[in-house]
Amino acid sequence: MNVTLEVSLVDLIKVLGGTISDQTINAKFEKTIARALDMQRNSQDDYVTLFGKAWDEVAPGEQLTQIFHNLDNKDLIPRTATNDEVLAIISKEAADAVDRTEQVLRKRIDNLGVVQPKVQKLGADRILVELPGVKDPERVEKILIGTAKLEFWETYENEEVYGKLVEINELLKKEAKLAEAESDTDVDTTNEVAVNEPDANDADIDADTTDENSLAALLAGDSTGADTTLAGDVQGEANPLFDLMSPAYYNDQNGQSFLSKGSGVGYVAKKDTAAVMKLLKREDIRAFLPNTKLLWEAKPLETESGDIFRLHAIKVTNRDGTANIEGDVVTDARSVAGMDGKPEISLSMDTEGSRKWKLLTGENIGKSVAIVLDNLVYSAPTVQSEIAGGQTSISGKFTVEETEDLANILKAGKLPAPSKIIEKSEVGPTLGEENINAGLMSFGIALVLILIYMIFYYAKAGSVADLALVVNMLFIVGVLASLGATLTLPGIAGIVLTIGMSVDANVIIFERIREELREGKGMRLAIKDGYNNAKYAIFDANVTTLFTAGVLMLLGSGPVKGFAVTLFYGILTSLFTAWLLTRLIFEWQLNRKKEISFSTKLTQNWFTKVNFNFVGKRKFFYTLSALIVAMGFVSLAIRGLDYGVDFSGGRSYQVKFESPVNVNDVSKNLGDVFVENGTRQPPEVKTKGSDNVLLITTKYLINSPDINVGEQVESKLDEGLGKLGVKYEQLGVQMVGPTIADDIKTSAVWAMLFSLLIIFLYIVFRFKRWQFGLGALIAMFHDVIVVLAVFSIFYGIIPFSLEVDQAFIAAILTVIGYSINDTVVVFDRIREYIGKYKKQGRKEVINRALNSTLSRTVNTSLSTFVVLLMIFLFGSEAIKGFTFALMVGVAVGTYSSLCIATPVVVDLGKDDNIDAIGKASKPKKKEALAS
Repeated sequence: MNVTLEVSLVDLIKVLGGTISDQTINAKFEKTIARALDMQRNSQDDYVTLFGKAWDEVAPGEQLTQIFHNLDNKDLIPRTATNDEVLAIISKEAADAVDRTEQVLRKRIDNLGVVQPKVQKLGADRILVELPGVKDPERVEKILIGTAKLEFWETYENEEVYGKLVEINELLKKEAKLAEAESDTDVDTTNEVAVNEPDANDADIDADTTDENSLAALLAGDSTGADTTLAGDVQGEANPLFDLMSPAYYNDQNGQSFLSKGSGVGYVAKKDTAAVMKLLKREDIRAFLPNTKLLWEAKPLETESGDIFRLHAIKVTNRDGTANIEGDVVTDARSVAGMDGKPEISLSMDTEGSRKWKLLTGENIGKSVAIVLDNLVYSAPTVQSEIAGGQTSISGKFTVEETEDLANILKAGKLPAPSKIIEKSEVGPTLGEENINAGLMSFGIALVLILIYMIFYYAKAGSVADLALVVNMLFIVGVLASLGATLTLPGIAGIVLTIGMSVDANVIIFERIREELREGKGMRLAIKDGYNNAKYAIFDANVTTLFTAGVLMLLGSGPVKGFAVTLFYGILTSLFTAWLLTRLIFEWQLNRKKEISFSTKLTQNWFTKVNFNFVGKRKFFYTLSALIVAMGFVSLAIRGLDYGVDFSGGRSYQVKFESPVNVNDVSKNLGDVFVENGTRQPPEVKTKGSDNVLLITTKYLINSPDINVGEQVESKLDEGLGKLGVKYEQLGVQMVGPTIADDIKTSAVWAMLFSLLIIFLYIVFRFKRWQFGLGALIAMFHDVIVVLAVFSIFYGIIPFSLEVDQAFIAAILTVIGYSINDTVVVFDRIREYIGKYKKQGRKEVINRALNSTLSRTVNTSLSTFVVLLMIFLFGSEAIKGFTFALMVGVAVGTYSSLCIATPVVVDLGKDDNIDAIGKASKPKKKEALAS
């Protein structure tokens, strides 16, 4: 499970603002908060900065101190503080809140018993949480986002509130009649509202305080029957409130109805909770219930007709609207067995808490006291006597696991501000096992093929390269283990890709040694000169690839960052083993007069007599590339790309059915239940791999602020899929909120631009000629456009997903790194030959240089391509598109380094510049010695 949490700085700012008595200022404050939220959707600035900009729009020239210099913050924020100073203080408080949130999350996660969890801050207000081996994602979500704000409240008795509810119902009836008289159309006073879990509620209904008879009318679908018995003769009339909520009452033996004791004032079916709260939150209706908070019970009463929630009336007695006692007085929380043997949570309070608890219980004997956690009533027992000693308990219909979780949350402490999941990726156990097996299989097959090929092509030297490759694998695993890195699926792909790329350094060295041997040098001198002549090409090629891996590490997150970390350290360990380890082995063999060979009889003269006219054919290559790029731009303009939820925002569910199902039927059934604001929202449904595995992507309720919205969407998903009558299993889910989707798009663009720029500058620096830098830049841009064109043209046509997501961006950046790797090796040889063959014509020299690198280019590209092909054929379905992008990139990168980058350098240069290029690019003596 991979989750990105966003700390709600909105709530933090509201807390700092406190209660604002001036309605004009309060209206501006609320408008500023809303405006800043709107700005956040399309901005990379943090929320506090946006709040400052929004305030300047809403209230230009006015001071923020009129909001934030209050009774609670008078020492923190002076009255004379400027707006910039106020925002700086808020920013510091926000940073502290994020730091404290990170610490609290670490404590909570430690209690989960997850192996190798990872908690990491991302930017100003986000925290990344990676949890391998999670068994119950829903439980973990609640633990992560629970604020753990514990409160103890006085309550109103049911009989104190019932009369007010009757008045509210009468007001709503009059409104309905008036509206009906003024309109020729019928008015539905119970407007359809999206089915929500009760807002900020989930608690218990104790068996001894629930009268099943009091729910009889509601469960039978006739809440008006309950209402009319108590409220008078309103038979046959519409009751806008009591049609949705049954009063809390019970029937005696004679069938006469009486109001129930306690703080529960009504029962509401789950589907009507949102509608009830919409009515009761109206400003004119709130006037009927001054100094009152209405909170839902945490746990519903489960019935055959559906879940029923009880509504409690909380009495607000403090002027600042805070609870009588808050959770900061709790010193310990434990899961224990109650007197009835059922699990409950035992709480211990400090001295101040004990004093307040004794006073609160002493003043409310015979009345209910509500124990509230995160605005959900978990228990509302009737006080029998004054309680001293600071001991109490939270009881109800808990499981042992629930009491343990709640106790751990309370002990870890409350979050400074609420947190919301804005990005989530879950992989179920079935898919997880499949991914691991597929990853290991592709890894094993690729490794064996490379080992065999190196021996086939380079004979005994190939076995030395194989040994270095195996040691390199051990180094990579060792580095990842020492870093405590979580091995993700793209991480495994990074290791497998490193196999292919680590061969490159050995291939460059071996090819140079073979050239030295063909010139008649002895084995010892050939090895020495081969390593010496190869060092610049190896250094330049790997540094440029390191740049792209570094950009991914800097700007990527989650699985993409895992891939980047693996690739980054894989390149470093590859350099070490290919350069140092193989050299030591050869020196050992030479000193012991061992036979060393760098080719077999079959491969000895491969690519030695090739003389292809790359420069002369450059117009043909330009035309071919121009046609492909033009087709790509046309397709991008007409078809676009198949954006995943990473870029579009939404939820994506991977579902495996027992047998194949019709994609259109799935979309229709889910469209019937995914209804928001009266509008159907049919999801995008497509197969993923086999016919019975579907990827269902929807934006249904993606903008909902409700913390339980994930459960609501999954409930609707189950409802829609259940109509198909085919058994299914949810393999995984990914969720990306609209704000982070915008951030991902922006960071992806910057990552690519930054990579291209830094590589361009490095090439110019190393080769001392802007022509080389521009040629490399054009080749890289060409490669990116071709990969994008292939994904645009073929998505929906070929039988696997070509979604553009974060992994695709990682693939594009890897393609950039690979392309420049190839190009740099070619440029290095051109630089060498221009300095070496000064009397020959420019085109002839460059063609000769290109043909001399063909053996290295083919071997490296072929080995990397074969590795990727193994991942593509035997790896997980989840990274098929990612691997396909790399395969296309390797093929195109090889082509562009020979047929695009170099010809561009030729056309940008002049004949009389050949000597200058050779002299400028030739390494200085001191530099060569230092290297």
